Amino acid sequence: MPGAPRGGPAVYLVAAVAGCVVGLVGASFRWCLVRAQELHGSLLSASERLGGPGWLIPVLTTAAGAAVACAVAQRVPLAAGSGIQDVEAVWRGEREPRPFLWLLPAKFVGGVIAMGSGLVLGREGPTVHMGAAIGAEAGRRTRMSPRDVTLLHTSLAGAGLAVAFTAPLSGVVFVCEEVTKVVRTRVVLLTLIGTATAVGCSELIVGDRPVFQVPAALAGPPVALLPAFLLFGAATGVLGAAYNRLVIGFLDLPDRVTRIGPVARAALIGAVVGLLISIDPFLGSGGDELSGRLLGGDLPVGTVLAGYLVVRFVAGPLSYAAGTPGGLFAPVLALGAVWGALVHGLALPLLPGGGSGAVPFAIVGMAALFSAVVRAPVTGITLVVEMTGTTSLVVPLFAACFAATLTADRMGSMPVYDSLRLRMAKPS
Repeated sequence: MPGAPRGGPAVYLVAAVAGCVVGLVGASFRWCLVRAQELHGSLLSASERLGGPGWLIPVLTTAAGAAVACAVAQRVPLAAGSGIQDVEAVWRGEREPRPFLWLLPAKFVGGVIAMGSGLVLGREGPTVHMGAAIGAEAGRRTRMSPRDVTLLHTSLAGAGLAVAFTAPLSGVVFVCEEVTKVVRTRVVLLTLIGTATAVGCSELIVGDRPVFQVPAALAGPPVALLPAFLLFGAATGVLGAAYNRLVIGFLDLPDRVTRIGPVARAALIGAVVGLLISIDPFLGSGGDELSGRLLGGDLPVGTVLAGYLVVRFVAGPLSYAAGTPGGLFAPVLALGAVWGALVHGLALPLLPGGGSGAVPFAIVGMAALFSAVVRAPVTGITLVVEMTGTTSLVVPLFAACFAATLTADRMGSMPVYDSLRLRMAKPS
């Protein structure tokens, strides 16, 4: 159509406007999720006061939430799971960007219900997928070329990640390192402007403070500890490779157990997670509260940390297999924090000067496990630095993430989103 923008400089204006929409939608998603989690917390408090059969309340509410969220996702193709693998498939030309008419509300509503009920899932998956859908729709509505529609789809996915964690730099790095695996000027510029407007608008609703508050005087560990962080990173690489296998293993389980329908299966998984929550609320949900507790220096005893590690190691992949909207990032970050704090406690007698405390190990553990699972170390480092506001740990972060990524690669473990993308491409 004459006069309609068809790429060139106009695409940057489209990215900026679409970024505003992503910021408002993503921040509204975060706000609704907080309200849903507060409601769930009130139900947990009521169950504790009731005593006796009160433990059934979290079991029933999480089971019901998982079932409803799965039913929502069943109605809309690609609404289940993270959505990051779909963004990567579009960039590779393996599929076309999906219309956002039904995908957006399914991700929004289903994600709030699933995560608000306590499933161990992350908010970043829905926000990344919703951001990508908004970007592609903006390109179609303004009659951009198919190539520019794909660019907007990809760049606004990064804006979605930035809004999920109030981490603008991470959104840009995520697009280049994880989604496209290249650094191209046009992609970077579109992601920069889309992320800038998205985060700016999101701050009107969720503010601009880092997600986690850490001790202000957190000092970097001495150089003598760098070998310890390399060993820690290598061990984390093994843990990450095992986590990836468990994610895919749980997703493949329904292929062998066909008698239970997807909604009933989601309800069963929700009941299991709800039972865990009735034992200890920190065993469920995405893990922000648990991570915040550890990064604030409130450390449980080693046996409790070990319990958190074992249970959440299984509960995260199990929740993802429920087929509801929800991501992997936040649970992996929480698991990494638990892992880091636990390793520090176990290795404390061997660390010179006490290893400068457990909090640095928890922070490094977050980025290292993320690197091992996703295989995007620079994204993991920038994400954790932005979420904690800490820059004193950059050198140990580099060492641990290098070792974690290399170890997971050498073990033959495929990056989790590559595995999910390939699995998505299989005929059903």
